[in-house]
Amino acid sequence: MSGDDVAGYKDVVTGSSETTPGAARVPGVSSPELKSLLGIAVAALSVAALYFAQDVLIPIMLAVMLSFVLSPVVDLLQRLRLWRAPAVILTVLAALGLMGLIGTLIGSQAAALTADAPRYAKTIEAKVQGVQGFAVARLASLTKELGGGTKPAVRARDGATPATLAPPAAGTPAASVSRRPVLVEMAQPQTSPLTLARTILEPILGPLETTVIVLIVAIFVLMQKEDLRDRFIRLFGSSDLHRTTLAMDDAGKRLSKYFLSQLAVNTGFGVIIGLGLWAIGIPSPAMWGILAGLLRFVPYIGSFLAAVAPIALGAAVDPGWSMAIYVALLFVVVEPLVGYVVEPLLYGHSTGLSPVSVIVSAVFWTWLWGPIGLIMSTPLTLCLVVMGRHVKSLEFFDVLLGDRPALSPVESFYQRVLANNPDEALAQAELLLADRSLVDYYDGVVLKGLKLAAEDEARGTIDRDRARQMSLAMLAVIGDLEDHVDATGPTEQAGSIASDKGVGTIACVSGRGPFDDAVSGMLIQLLKQRGVVARMVPHSAVRRDTIGQLDLAGFDVIMLSYLELAGSPSHVRYLVRRLRQRAPAARIVVGLWPEGEAVLGDRGIQQAVGANSYVRSLEDAIAAITTPEDAALADVT
Repeated sequence: MSGDDVAGYKDVVTGSSETTPGAARVPGVSSPELKSLLGIAVAALSVAALYFAQDVLIPIMLAVMLSFVLSPVVDLLQRLRLWRAPAVILTVLAALGLMGLIGTLIGSQAAALTADAPRYAKTIEAKVQGVQGFAVARLASLTKELGGGTKPAVRARDGATPATLAPPAAGTPAASVSRRPVLVEMAQPQTSPLTLARTILEPILGPLETTVIVLIVAIFVLMQKEDLRDRFIRLFGSSDLHRTTLAMDDAGKRLSKYFLSQLAVNTGFGVIIGLGLWAIGIPSPAMWGILAGLLRFVPYIGSFLAAVAPIALGAAVDPGWSMAIYVALLFVVVEPLVGYVVEPLLYGHSTGLSPVSVIVSAVFWTWLWGPIGLIMSTPLTLCLVVMGRHVKSLEFFDVLLGDRPALSPVESFYQRVLANNPDEALAQAELLLADRSLVDYYDGVVLKGLKLAAEDEARGTIDRDRARQMSLAMLAVIGDLEDHVDATGPTEQAGSIASDKGVGTIACVSGRGPFDDAVSGMLIQLLKQRGVVARMVPHSAVRRDTIGQLDLAGFDVIMLSYLELAGSPSHVRYLVRRLRQRAPAARIVVGLWPEGEAVLGDRGIQQAVGANSYVRSLEDAIAAITTPEDAALADVT
């Protein structure tokens, strides 16, 4: 047996491979596919667990959110020299007493409302009949106007006049005569005391059991907060302990601040609604105010749901419609003020969630856990987004549900150019130019996007034809920005640079890459805004066989643009030599975009290339071009 056969035999026996040692391969399935299948399986199992274990998970989630709300109160009591255990117990008892007070208030208000329910029902019935009568009268009027007032004669199937209905003849058989119904009385079974007690207690035991579980779990979460944090860090971020600890503390503070702010906002909303309903004259205003505050936790539709019952009650109390209209106006005025004025002042203009994710999460959690899931949807989704922003393994939550852009401005620009959509790239440029100058946009976004394109082209991901199309799309975006004027930009000093520093005509020579023409186009545009005359020279005009036909007389500065050097910069050195021979008096500036290349950090290579200066951004290029002749060789490192 040869050595290769022995090695192969060992690989078969030990199951080792070059890529994944010690792991068996699945024929026809690659590692990314296995990872995707595993992720789908984990997601399906997680959703199934959330659904079937909702009786356990709902109290735990409520307890965790309650702990976020009560944690600042516990910390305040600890700062007042109170031990942790008494602080937690005192805070939980205060929360329990507040919930009991609210429940008692709702119960008493509902009982007071029940006594007048028959009278309200009669008022609603009378209004419904009035609306129906109005609708019937209106329909009859429209029918008469359309000429449908006379009814056509009713004819039999054969065209004869139908016979008049008559009672059955005397000789009708007895079987056809209806019989008198026999009354049957159902005897009610005797109800045992145990059954009666079960009927009364069952609706009470469920919420009471959930409340007890929530309180117990919240107490343990508050008591063991640091221990739970350490276990979470161990589970998700033990490789970077310092960073993960800071992230967890920051996430906890942010969530507590958000929950407290939302609780304060919704409480204030409920108080204002309750007082407004009391002023209007709606019965049981405290109950409707509390329900309005609770329902406002439901995103988007909570306030509208809270307004339905008071509006209906206003229509039932008032014989007219004025009270119902006042209630509707109360909600229409208060909700926008709270949503668009108070909330942004307290916790910013955004919760960190995208609008689509809020709707989708509301549908998802309602499908899983019913109405309680609808109320908890926004806090639960916010928790997932915060964890995704701080825990690397959960980052996909932030990408899917957060309101931060999924792509950076550089990636977004490159994607739009790659999709041959210059209009969207121009729209993005106009948004970014609202708070930055044109040169900053070119340096910070376009140059870096062009660098990504050059790297993909060098790897062979983009062919020459595709690169040419992308270059044309980029030039189209640059051309559309020709008339852009910065708020405090260089146009205020247009022409002063050229006159003050004596700058003549500039030759912008493009590199041999497919995207270097776009860089030259940007530079020419920026120089033109500053009153400097510049001319683009394509790379085909400076090759060995064509440079003899190029007239460089009258150019004071020659600017070379390179996005990708691809190894040794020898071709730059030879190009500089050829340009020196054609224009010995001109200064030569080499731009290596963006952020430069290794040449910028190597003084020996700079001297070998022989250029006057080297730049790594368009802003530096403008400064180098407008620098007087006696300036020293720029060192931008």
